[in-house]
Amino acid sequence: MALTAVHISDVPNLDQVPETTASLSSLFSPRFSKGVDVGRIGVKPPKFLVVGHRGSGMNSLQSSDRRMKAFKENSILSFNSAAQFPVDFVEFDVQVTKDDCPVIFHDNFILSEENGTLSEKSVTELSLSEFLCYGPQREPSKVGKSLFRKAKDGEVLSWNVERDDSLCTLEEAFQKVNSSLGFNVELKFDDRIVYQQEHLIHALQSILKVVFEHAKDRPIIFSTFQPDAALITRKLQSTYPVFFLTNGGNEIFYDVRRNSLEEGVKLCIEGGLQGIVSEVKGILRNPGAVSKIKEAKLSLLTYGKLNNVPEAVYLQHLMGIEGVIVDLVQEITEAVSDMIKPLKEQGEDEILMERDKQIRAKAKPQFAENELSFLLKLVPELIQ
Repeated sequence: MALTAVHISDVPNLDQVPETTASLSSLFSPRFSKGVDVGRIGVKPPKFLVVGHRGSGMNSLQSSDRRMKAFKENSILSFNSAAQFPVDFVEFDVQVTKDDCPVIFHDNFILSEENGTLSEKSVTELSLSEFLCYGPQREPSKVGKSLFRKAKDGEVLSWNVERDDSLCTLEEAFQKVNSSLGFNVELKFDDRIVYQQEHLIHALQSILKVVFEHAKDRPIIFSTFQPDAALITRKLQSTYPVFFLTNGGNEIFYDVRRNSLEEGVKLCIEGGLQGIVSEVKGILRNPGAVSKIKEAKLSLLTYGKLNNVPEAVYLQHLMGIEGVIVDLVQEITEAVSDMIKPLKEQGEDEILMERDKQIRAKAKPQFAENELSFLLKLVPELIQ
């Protein structure tokens, strides 16, 4: 697609988007205390959030860890399985088919074997009926097309998991997933394409239409790696917060807005976004960015493999990060429950006394020698 500048001021508002901005009490679960309105001041969750990555965790088909292949990622089964644990949100990837239906799928392409030959088709160039014909089918009498997946090293693997499930639409997720579970909707676009403004607007409107028709009281956070998509989503609606996803400088892209935490903060401030979701290594390599993000009154969540290590999650809590996206939902929710006890509503002195009691009562987290060495290298920078 040709390079076309996106003029945010020209983006039309959606007719169905409410005028009012949601408060924190509607963005997070009912058990949370009331908070401030969403806006330039950011979204400040009243507890440390745990978000299930693609539901109960991403599928890593090359991994020897069975937990990474327990449930088909981005499926109704995976979302509801995550809901059995005290996660606040599930994160999933939304793309739009060629007939304008938002579907949940991470990869840009679907791989299948047809007549002994491997085929590769873009998700966004399939119709909804074509998309749903892959993998297990809702109707027992039907047999779906095979599903394969290409690993980062190029190896093609059969997409086999212990508990499989059908592909699904965004609307189905709203209808079939536990209504108390929040949705972190990642607006998925292909990194290799420079999108025209009209394409982004059309796709985002299709997604927002489903959200506003079916979300009801469910907490919603939008996030995306595509800078213009983030800005447009914020322009199209003011009900739900929009977070900018960034690799935090771990990878380099043609769009400089994606290449550092500093550029991410700048984008959020200029576009009125509410927060950043960074790859955790980007934060640990640049811990000073946490205070800058807080000074900008932005929320900060992280993602990445290190978030499956309880000690790394605990360190982020100490740094003031407000939540983590994880694959090992059960293990990390249990660790967070043990290490980070939520405090009751009380005065400042009582909070300090309660924290002191908790610190004294709780044994120190156990670090492996290599983990401790890694964390100790960060301590001087964190103190500074």
